[in-house]
Amino acid sequence: RAMAAEGGGAGLRLPPHSPSGLVLQTVEMHTGGEPLRIIPRLEAAEEAVAAGGLSLLSLRREMAATQDHVRRALMHEPRGHDGMYGAVVVRGGAAAADAHLAALFLHGAGYSAMCGHAVLALGRFALDYGLVAAPDCPETAVRLRCPCGPVTAFVPWDGRRSGNPVRFHSVPAFAAATDLAIDVPGHGKVVVDIGYGGTFYAFLSAEQLGLDVCSSKTKDLVNAASAVTEAVKKQFKLHHPESEDLAFLYGTILTDGKDAFSEEPTTNICVFADEQVDRSPTGSGVTARIALQYHKGLIQLNQTRTFRSSTTGSLFTGKAVKATKFGDYNAVIVEVSGEAFYTGTATFTVEEEDPLKYGFFFK
Repeated sequence: RAMAAEGGGAGLRLPPHSPSGLVLQTVEMHTGGEPLRIIPRLEAAEEAVAAGGLSLLSLRREMAATQDHVRRALMHEPRGHDGMYGAVVVRGGAAAADAHLAALFLHGAGYSAMCGHAVLALGRFALDYGLVAAPDCPETAVRLRCPCGPVTAFVPWDGRRSGNPVRFHSVPAFAAATDLAIDVPGHGKVVVDIGYGGTFYAFLSAEQLGLDVCSSKTKDLVNAASAVTEAVKKQFKLHHPESEDLAFLYGTILTDGKDAFSEEPTTNICVFADEQVDRSPTGSGVTARIALQYHKGLIQLNQTRTFRSSTTGSLFTGKAVKATKFGDYNAVIVEVSGEAFYTGTATFTVEEEDPLKYGFFFK
């Protein structure tokens, strides 16, 4: 009502939308600068779960097949942008099995299996929006189910609202390959490590590509990282112990090469999906990088490292908290910590007659 137009418009619900058009309500957040557009409820997803008792990986496939217009409408322009990221909160069947909520992760090119910056934000969201019945002071454990498996976020709670920093414990993370020689067109031979932190990334120092992660142009870093991703996909077969649905390379993370333990931050840039650039240090990337450093004997359990995003300067910390086995891999559970903030709420409408109603992707 407060939004009613002057002059007899009282009672109008703005903005108008077609009777059959979508109306999508979102909660807007960011973690270290990386956006998160949360869709608290999507009836189509909940109906699919209720009807078929789908696993999250199956639901991810179902969403891609039948509800992809929702992702495009919210991630792409004019409602989103080329760096937009989202999460669909799923309640009911997929969130059962002792989790407070389940989440599907969306980006400009599709759907991810894990997203650390989103988990940090969703931890706060779960408390503030009443998804955890009786939060504990001073910190509440929030159990989330992600397509890659269960993770737990630990969120400060003062009795009224959530706070920062938030931390989470990852799925088992491991080194999939180290010192792998890859031929990258335009760059020649480079040596990469491949780590898994809920999704797979290739890691190498930007220096190998004749670049500096702190001072080179972002465009040059993105082009080089994308070339590495494509080369690794062609030259190395990934294997995941539980699901071939998860055996895909999500992106490449270029680093400053400072992998040995230090109190000083180490800087990286993550280029994922279709040349999308993470504004944060990347939660699943920090997870995978810690797993690689632990595997190489560069850090010990419970040694905390600080990771800086080369795009915004924002910081996450990471440490390996427990050694474990995952299939044939020696793995670690990684704790990642960062700060997530609310930026607002939104109501998005889709008018049926709009030729660009489901957005457009412009690079």
